[in-house]
Amino acid sequence: MDRLTSIMTFVKVVDTGGFAASARALNLSPSVVTNHVQSLEERLGVRLLNRTTRKVNLTEAGQAYYERCVRILDELERADHLAEALQSEPRGTLKLNTSPGMASAIAPVIAAFVALFPEVSVDIVATSRMVDLIEDGFDLAIRGHPIPDSTLIIRRLATYRLVVCGAPEYLAKRGAPERPADLTNHNCLYFSDAAWDAREWRFTEGDTEQAVSISGNLRVNNMDSLRLAALFGQGLICLPNFMLCDEFKSGCLIPVLTQFLAPKMPINAIYAHRQFVPSKVRSFIDLALKEFQDASWL
Repeated sequence: MDRLTSIMTFVKVVDTGGFAASARALNLSPSVVTNHVQSLEERLGVRLLNRTTRKVNLTEAGQAYYERCVRILDELERADHLAEALQSEPRGTLKLNTSPGMASAIAPVIAAFVALFPEVSVDIVATSRMVDLIEDGFDLAIRGHPIPDSTLIIRRLATYRLVVCGAPEYLAKRGAPERPADLTNHNCLYFSDAAWDAREWRFTEGDTEQAVSISGNLRVNNMDSLRLAALFGQGLICLPNFMLCDEFKSGCLIPVLTQFLAPKMPINAIYAHRQFVPSKVRSFIDLALKEFQDASWL
């Protein structure tokens, strides 16, 4: 018989003072209640209750066992309440994976999230490659490129574009490219840890998509380093537009080839299971959708 059910039945017999009363309280037949208690005694090899026609009394072993069982059932109830609370209201730690370049896009979402839900802390791990959400213990990933695992749940939050740009002094010295093919005459600085071929920048002209091979004297596995290199006039870069909003507004970087921009790319929320999604994950995704609606780079 189920051990936990037998323990709960035994405790109810003691609390109600008899088998018949506990049977009524549990909506079970007296014979089923008796079987549960007997199964415990047989399992333990000890008598728990002394039975008479009028009442039951705990044996010494039964008293000790009853006290422990009450504590165990109380802890189980507390565990149930805790799990329900974590599911109904955002609490605990949200372990979030993202790509290094995505940090600037989700930083406003994280700030708003912890302000709204002070009982949640956020643990962010940035990796160039997608992690194993289950094996590595992540609740959620926010990433901007396709993932190979088709079993994961993917929800699009927003889109972005890759934009080619350079500093005014660089463009004044080398000239601004007018067509994608002109990039062969430019120092193109590129992100070496991209999920695609980093030495090919993609563009569209009408309905045609084209890839242009680029070269340059700097390759970096950190997008912020590329942005800084471009600000110092070292060459052209191709980065997500959400990383460059302030530079474009200030004129520190100038976008080029804007009439040939590649198709929009997704920013996805990725999580492991469709059912019983924790409240902290649901709330973060909902807030991200709201925050991204007002993003200046969309």
